[in-house]
Amino acid sequence: MSTSQREVRVRFAPSPTGPLHIGGVRTALYNYLFARQHGGKMILRIEDTDSQRFVPGAEDYINEALAWLGIEIDEGVREGGPYGPYKQSERRDIYREHVKMLLDSGKAYIAFDTPVELDAKRAEIANFQYDASTRMSMRNSLTMPVDEVARLIADGVQYVVRFRIDPGRDVAVDDLIRGRVTIKSDILDDKVLYKSADDLPTYHLANIVDDHLMKVSHVIRGEEWLPSAPLHVLLYEAFGWADTAPAFVHLPLLLKPDGKGKLSKRDGDRLGFPVFPLEWHDPKSGETSSGYRESGYLPQAVVNFLALLGWNPGDDTEVMSMDELISKFSLDHCSRAGAKFAYEKGKWFNHTYLQTMPDADLAELFKPVMKDNGVDPDDFSDEYITRAVGMVKSRINFVRDLWDNARFFFVAPTKYEPKAVKKRWSEEMPTIMTALANLLEGESNFDGAYLEPKVLGWIEQNGYHLGNVMNAFRLTVVGECKGPHMFDITDLMGREATVARIRAGVERIKPVE
Repeated sequence: MSTSQREVRVRFAPSPTGPLHIGGVRTALYNYLFARQHGGKMILRIEDTDSQRFVPGAEDYINEALAWLGIEIDEGVREGGPYGPYKQSERRDIYREHVKMLLDSGKAYIAFDTPVELDAKRAEIANFQYDASTRMSMRNSLTMPVDEVARLIADGVQYVVRFRIDPGRDVAVDDLIRGRVTIKSDILDDKVLYKSADDLPTYHLANIVDDHLMKVSHVIRGEEWLPSAPLHVLLYEAFGWADTAPAFVHLPLLLKPDGKGKLSKRDGDRLGFPVFPLEWHDPKSGETSSGYRESGYLPQAVVNFLALLGWNPGDDTEVMSMDELISKFSLDHCSRAGAKFAYEKGKWFNHTYLQTMPDADLAELFKPVMKDNGVDPDDFSDEYITRAVGMVKSRINFVRDLWDNARFFFVAPTKYEPKAVKKRWSEEMPTIMTALANLLEGESNFDGAYLEPKVLGWIEQNGYHLGNVMNAFRLTVVGECKGPHMFDITDLMGREATVARIRAGVERIKPVE
């Protein structure tokens, strides 16, 4: 059956060996966008067959990260579904059955070679690999008597099951992004499919069996998986499943922001950006790695940013909601070339999404930041916090940036920026500021629209320098010569706070020679 006639069913199948890398997140996102656009299902399968590398907490991390990003799972360990279990360590009986199918059909064989013996062969033969040219000189069921094989197994001798690959074939991998890729079977080795030591398959066998039984229609994975694809094509044939094999999609790699090579955690550490969706606390080393969530990124900004690393909508649109991404997503617009991880663009997306967020919602996100800086949000009305945030949000990339830009709304300055003092605070300024404080104290109407022409007229009538007076005014209220429009600030702060800050500035600020 053609994949175009099948129900679209995709899977994201991470291993719980550590935190979910941002490249894996993009793979999950592309799977999700493709499934949702075609009205299909998104499966989360946990590939935990590598028992030696299992890391406690990694599976929960994966689920939490996908939930934070809004990537919804239809079938999985938590969600259940008709084709479970969805954790490979719980599917041993299924894999044993399929290993037996391959052994019975002669498509696979049992090998008893020890690590020491394999190392000896590698030392003896340059570029040794276990294949048609070497298998008959090794200790396996192709070279040993049947009764000896049975005796070794009965005695509990550890063994592996290897897939038998015949040379002289052109193996074609049809890829929806890269087209047809043909590999000579001669360069493929007889991969291990199962290890008796832990009674678990390798990912080669587990992937094929699970994708078939879970009726996966499209396997959308990273480019690094491409070398394994010919083996998987041969496995589908060996099981007699070639007609129902999924379509392959190999995504472009995420590349370093600078230089060459694949994006790594070291790049993030070196350049100061996260490579994990959530903060990760390594249970073995105790090391903490930064995450996009804890660094202040909005999930919708991360999703939008990642979607455009290796794909484009076919036009100049950049800012897209999840629903818009779903409607526009197409594998036809995925790049073959790797995508440089332009982390600064991620900041731009976060800035853009913060600008479109309602001020009241942004104020709620700001309240924990206020607490972290020793200010109780309950000391201020929601309206006050919301208006303060709205005045400065154009200057921020992250919610935490609000504090540096809006602190003066909540904490009166006790120190004043030295360069501004030197430039704006002359010997006569205390007298002028005192007069301004007296003027403002007598105003019953403190609305900015009323107060601005009043103060500007007073400056002109007295022959003062407009820039010097207004900057000194700002210096006393804000602590430095920056911030929103001055009369928007006073409108929010009110007469009492504004006048008190001017008088405190007159007392504290001393002219700099």
